[in-house]
Amino acid sequence: MPSPGASLPRPRNPRDPHPHDEPHPKFTQAAAALLSGLHHHAPHLILTEKEITLLTPITATWFERGATPTTLRHTLTNDLPQPLKHPAKLLRHRLNAYLPTPPTPVTLVDPLQNCDNCDRAFRAPTPGHCAECRWS
Repeated sequence: MPSPGASLPRPRNPRDPHPHDEPHPKFTQAAAALLSGLHHHAPHLILTEKEITLLTPITATWFERGATPTTLRHTLTNDLPQPLKHPAKLLRHRLNAYLPTPPTPVTLVDPLQNCDNCDRAFRAPTPGHCAECRWS
């Protein structure tokens, strides 16, 4: 994500999948707090309660994907157009366009072992015998 003072990255592909599950309550609370406090950082970003409620799920997704409040706040408040007529629409666009990619799942691969019998290489969590030696 951009550092303070840097320009925003290019928008992401809008076809990125959005989660279908409800965000974790701690992310939802953090998202609502961040959105309701944006006007302290950019006076033109005053949102109604309804707008905060509508923007909270996608904002919570940012937190689920590892974004920090500082990064998210910077993305939402940097380079605002003047005059800003529809703050909620702009925020919705930025939240969707710059949504971080989901973290890639970590796939653990068993290390290579040498068979105690035939010295053939095989993958297993612990040393021992390869499949052929085990079954013969």
